[in-house]
Amino acid sequence: MTTEPGWWRGDFRRLWSGYAISQLGSAIGSGELAIVAALVLHAPVWQVSVIAAFSGLTAAALVLPLGPWIEFRRKRPVMMGADLVRFAALATVPAAAVLGWLTFVQLCVVGVIQVGGAMVFGAASTAHLKSLLPASARGEANADLEATSWTATTAGPPIGGVLISAFGAVSTVLLDAVSFLFSAAFVRSLRSTEPSPPAQSSQRGRAAEIGAGWAYIWRHRVLRSLFLNALLFGGGIMWISPLLTVFMLRELHLAPWQYGLSLGIQGCGGLVGALVAKRRIRSSSGFRLMLVTGTARCLPVCLLAVAPRGWAGLIVVTLAETTLLFFAGMFNPTFGTYRMTVTPDGLQARVNTAWSISSKVAQPLMVALGGLVAALSGIRLSIGLASVLIIASAALLPWRQRQPSESLVESVPVGSG
Repeated sequence: MTTEPGWWRGDFRRLWSGYAISQLGSAIGSGELAIVAALVLHAPVWQVSVIAAFSGLTAAALVLPLGPWIEFRRKRPVMMGADLVRFAALATVPAAAVLGWLTFVQLCVVGVIQVGGAMVFGAASTAHLKSLLPASARGEANADLEATSWTATTAGPPIGGVLISAFGAVSTVLLDAVSFLFSAAFVRSLRSTEPSPPAQSSQRGRAAEIGAGWAYIWRHRVLRSLFLNALLFGGGIMWISPLLTVFMLRELHLAPWQYGLSLGIQGCGGLVGALVAKRRIRSSSGFRLMLVTGTARCLPVCLLAVAPRGWAGLIVVTLAETTLLFFAGMFNPTFGTYRMTVTPDGLQARVNTAWSISSKVAQPLMVALGGLVAALSGIRLSIGLASVLIIASAALLPWRQRQPSESLVESVPVGSG
């Protein structure tokens, strides 16, 4: 690997550019398969809902055995492969639509490939990013990526809406597919030599290799706390997310344009939070920042269930969600840097895969539970119960652990990999 000062900056800019394009493509195509199912196939509501749940759970099962495979290979070919597979899968949708061959089963299969590819890419890219960047640059780099994600999330859906109105539902799918080609090209353009992957132990069985990510998370006291916090917080957010649309449009009697305005403002909260995090990571303990922002992101949800109707409700919901996303925008890169730092190089991909799989399994279950509670007891009560879970998740943060002596660094035994 090149050791000249600042050698990594050019490669990070290339990675960042590819990430920005693929994130924007995915944001423009947000909910694309469900939209195609509804507008092109005229699928019933239950089928539209099935696509997301089926894609997440099935992809998690298929990616489960791939953790070691990703870990012990060079990461750039894996990242490019994941991009190219997602491009090929998504490109079949507009092609089949033009030919009149598009089916609901195809959308489900494409959904599985899309989610699975994202999980594989994420596991490989996290490990690769750690090897690419010096430790002093990781926090700011993660904040830059987080800000890019929120920028795409804010700008992408309105652009997608315009494209669907002008060119049809499959236009955003095609654009999303092409964005992965750009991502693969930027990965291919990296100039530095990728370090050799970690060596695989011949003494460990396949089951132990697959489960090594979860085993390390569970042995590491701080990661274990953060893992449980992530499952409860993320599950609560997913519980609320689909209900909030119905809540705002039906319960609060807001117009669709008011709903869209609220979403746009909320996304700006995440962007500003990521930009603030970049500055704070330079001047404060990332560990303390992670605890404070991890707690602060939980508190605003208590306002949702008591939001009144009309303009006042719009203001309350927008304020709560924007504040939540502001602190989430600060927490995410800080947490991501901490996890990257304390995870040994030989376990990066498997820890990230374990984290991703656990989320993909837990979140659809929470969505289903939220829908069931709403059907039995009403949307307000369901949102209120989810809010209690989200606030309770703050107690699972590693408050009792001694703050590391170095910012975002804790020394722990490897014991695996």
